[in-house]
Amino acid sequence: METGATTTGAARGGRGARERILRAAGELFYTRGIHATGVAALIEAAHVSPRTFYVHFPTKNALVEEYLRRFEGETPLFAETELERTDLPPVQRLLAVFAPIDGGPGAVIRGCPFHNAVVEGAGALPEIAQLAQRHKRAFRDRLVATAAEAGAADPEALGRQLAVLFEGANALAASCDDAEAFTDARHAAEALLDLALARQGGRRGAVPSE
Repeated sequence: METGATTTGAARGGRGARERILRAAGELFYTRGIHATGVAALIEAAHVSPRTFYVHFPTKNALVEEYLRRFEGETPLFAETELERTDLPPVQRLLAVFAPIDGGPGAVIRGCPFHNAVVEGAGALPEIAQLAQRHKRAFRDRLVATAAEAGAADPEALGRQLAVLFEGANALAASCDDAEAFTDARHAAEALLDLALARQGGRRGAVPSE
């Protein structure tokens, strides 16, 4: 996942402080983890004073919430942008969400920021958990809608099954730091799509595997 340009070299204080704090959070929360990233590290990375930090975000939890909300608008996750593509038919859009993300040499797979935040919260951050649940349900519903557009026999069932495959691949890839989980999930998704479309009398067509 891309987390935005580095904050290194940004001017200290002044205009754009809130944006620099959010960019620092995007980099540090995702790569280091939320609990492992203290306010002092965020302040240093964003080049702001403690006073400026707390003017924009009275608590660290408030920053965590805003960090996650950005993925719902300004910086959507890769899989979600694939579902919105207009240059691919619906079946290929469904398969595109399983493409492994190449972070470059030495990159470590971190998985889904929403999942990571809920796990780190361990039930102590209900607002974060609710935000993540809403996001996951919305993603599942988009899969269901795309499955219906593809002509699946039971788009509700297919969309939910694809959501399970995707979330499982994301978690396994992050746990093992191995993107092969996405390839395996894509093969399973292809089988599900073939079955769902065969029931409707349609065919998925030749879609090359990654």
